Amino acid sequence: MYIPFENLPGESRIWIYQSNRKFSDEEFSEIESDLKTFVEGWAAHGTSLEASYELKYNRFIILAVNQEVQAATGCSIDSSVEFIQALEKKYNVDLLDKMNVTFKLGEHIAHKPLIDFKKMVKDKSVSENTIVFNNLVNNIEEYNESWEVPAADSWHSRFF
Repeated sequence: MYIPFENLPGESRIWIYQSNRKFSDEEFSEIESDLKTFVEGWAAHGTSLEASYELKYNRFIILAVNQEVQAATGCSIDSSVEFIQALEKKYNVDLLDKMNVTFKLGEHIAHKPLIDFKKMVKDKSVSENTIVFNNLVNNIEEYNESWEVPAADSWHSRFF
């Protein structure tokens, strides 16, 4: 069952998928339509999940589930991953590779393999103040507080 993202409680579990490229506005509009259809039918053991999504920067897909109402189960999580894999195929993008780093360079959103990001740190092309996207956050509260943070305040700090 779809619930507006802002109406979900802070403890709601989230999954963040980042694209290796920016989606066009048309692609993002199609993805939003597909996401709404998916979330409306998303269930765990036949019980509807109180769920939502958010799209950010034409690059990020955030899925959320209110675990207080019905917890996401292995099968329901698998179905969400299958949905994301279908998007990868449809748009020829990578959404599941966790070994990439997305960060801000001014107003531009950059996406680099982890090894390239480490090299940028060494070359001082990015600093501890560079805004990074910490996709390891687990719930909406953490997402709101700790998703877009200076590298020094995230797991990326180990590279400085």
